[in-house]
Amino acid sequence: MDKYLLIILGFMIVGIPISFVYPTTGEIREQPLIFLFYASIAGISIIVIYSSYKERKEQQKANAKRRSKK
Repeated sequence: MDKYLLIILGFMIVGIPISFVYPTTGEIREQPLIFLFYASIAGISIIVIYSSYKERKEQQKANAKRRSKK
């Protein structure tokens, strides 16, 4: 996974607890930030799907290159 995707993934993971807790006081929110929670979950899902797709394409290229050498 790219280092930039890992940084974004870290921010997404940190955003999940922030949606339920005030970061300054540590108190639980009465009304959680549902939009932030679902946006973080969607972002994590997109990053995981994209990175697995990218790795699969690289593996296919490596397999094709290996087959052509035979």
